[in-house]
Amino acid sequence: MGIGRSRSGGGRGHRRYSVVVFTVLASLDNVAIGLVPPLYSRISGSFGVGEGAISAVTAATFLVSAVAAVAWAYVGDRGHRKPLLMTGTLFWAAGTAGTGLAGAYPIFFVAQLVAAVGLGAVASVGFSVVSDLISPRRRGLVMSLWGLSQGVGTLAGTLLGGLLGYQAWRRPFLVLTAVGLAATVAYLFTYDIRRGESEPRLAAAFAVGREYDYRISRRDLPGILGRRTNVWLVLQGLTAQIAFGSLVWLPALFRGRAEAQGFSEGTAIIVGSVFATLFQLGGAFAIVGGLVGDRLQRRTPRGRALVAAVGILAAVPFYLVLFFVPMRIDAPDGASAGVVVRAVLSSVVTEPTVGLSLLAALLALALTSANSPNWFALIADVNPPEHRGTVYSLGNLVNGVGRAAGNALFPVALRALQAPFPPPLNVAAGLALFQLFFVPTGLMYWLSSRTAPRDIARVEQLLADRALVAVGAGADRTEEGGAPR
Repeated sequence: MGIGRSRSGGGRGHRRYSVVVFTVLASLDNVAIGLVPPLYSRISGSFGVGEGAISAVTAATFLVSAVAAVAWAYVGDRGHRKPLLMTGTLFWAAGTAGTGLAGAYPIFFVAQLVAAVGLGAVASVGFSVVSDLISPRRRGLVMSLWGLSQGVGTLAGTLLGGLLGYQAWRRPFLVLTAVGLAATVAYLFTYDIRRGESEPRLAAAFAVGREYDYRISRRDLPGILGRRTNVWLVLQGLTAQIAFGSLVWLPALFRGRAEAQGFSEGTAIIVGSVFATLFQLGGAFAIVGGLVGDRLQRRTPRGRALVAAVGILAAVPFYLVLFFVPMRIDAPDGASAGVVVRAVLSSVVTEPTVGLSLLAALLALALTSANSPNWFALIADVNPPEHRGTVYSLGNLVNGVGRAAGNALFPVALRALQAPFPPPLNVAAGLALFQLFFVPTGLMYWLSSRTAPRDIARVEQLLADRALVAVGAGADRTEEGGAPR
């Protein structure tokens, strides 16, 4: 493979439309992920199984999605990405429809796994596409928008699950299916963006009509795994996602607090979903984390990793405050969803404990949100274009293992903590315990800050060499030697 003759591309408006579609689809996929946790009690009651069985399905979907993403990404790094994205979207739409129509627990389980296979495609192949739209100078900012769209999707899923599903849990899944099918149609009109188009080192090659034709192969895998920054970026996801995986139980914590104050199950589900959504709004500060990472990266190639390390470690104390500060919930029991939501929102200013909890949540989520955009950007910085989707998917695989472990182990921890801590205090204690996994995560980001400068320099030199071959006397010859190690 080499740098070949360039094809004509879409205009600026077409590319912007494509970015919007990719970003919206990343958000919708995370809506699908966020629908189930607020409805654990309703779904488990419908199928006659325990909440732990439904939680196990969520854990399995995290893992299946991550494994599927590796295969989707490798195929995407070798060929055309647009058909893969459309196929993946159809998979998760079909699985979401099957979830809403499931008449028994086994069918529910299988439908969720089908949806998870499709989710893997949009996450990994979509990342590869979006990374080709961004110059290194602005990667943190744009990747924060990409990551923010996924976080917003998870929040929307949590909120919609509670508001649309508190009476009929199947409704939100069927609504999302219709939206997913509409998104598939939108994919038909997106621009198939050229690989490596945003790289300054390749600008000269594109300027003379060449196209970046390098593709991943199996012989590249040892070099990818031997790149030290990749090792730390992938491994940090294991411990980080154990902590993040436990946070899907936030709705259960706030629901338990509402039930402990005498609210009925239906009202408690609404209260838990609204509080969990409200308290995760700090994730919007991912944009700040991306901007700070961009600015510091221009001063030192260690910048992005250092921002992520500091953010992760500094967030832990604020999580502890969020979990243990008592909250007084003032809402009319048995009222409509709209009335309960308005009561919960007004409590932010009328109830000091709710305001303090919100402040702690905003600070905790704002600090940990520095992780996401800088992780995305670092993967793009230390890998050539044809490796990025695969490296992202490997990281996503480890993330999936960690999130599945956090989600599956948390019910075990709850049972162990029930003796010393009655519900819902056992949920708060379990969440606090699981946040300690952020400590090794911060350490691994610090280690990646030490190796990133060398790996970034090697990728830049590789791309410059390839561009020189393309525009020089040897433009018609392919470069030998492969990717940096």
